[in-house]
Amino acid sequence: MGKYIHKVHYYETDKMGITHHSNYIRFMEEARMHFFMEIGYPMTRLEAKGLASPVVAVQCEYKCPTTYNDEIEIAVRVTGYTGVKLSLDYVMWNPSAEKVVATASSIHCFIDCSGRPIAVRKYFPELDAVLKRQGEQKA
Repeated sequence: MGKYIHKVHYYETDKMGITHHSNYIRFMEEARMHFFMEIGYPMTRLEAKGLASPVVAVQCEYKCPTTYNDEIEIAVRVTGYTGVKLSLDYVMWNPSAEKVVATASSIHCFIDCSGRPIAVRKYFPELDAVLKRQGEQKA
């Protein structure tokens, strides 16, 4: 998978000129949407099938600050997939500083339009196969 690139906007920084910590969670979401688009299943396609994938848990460890106009490359990797839950890891890298700025993970479930958890393997087998393949790939 290609890396998602986010350029830090001025409004994403705090009074000290550093990217506010809460924005990294948003960057993860942007990268996750990019990941789904790259594997051929953008959220519009999932929603058209009556499927959503909300966040169940999120974790982020901050390593090095970023500032306005920095580019952050975000690599997304499937670390677990059960057919009901999807676990993703993120590595956020500042290429100009040659430093990892954050590492993170998120867990998502899959639900139908009524909010009930669903098994993707039964509801959307094509997506299930793709996510299984992604989970089998090494970092």
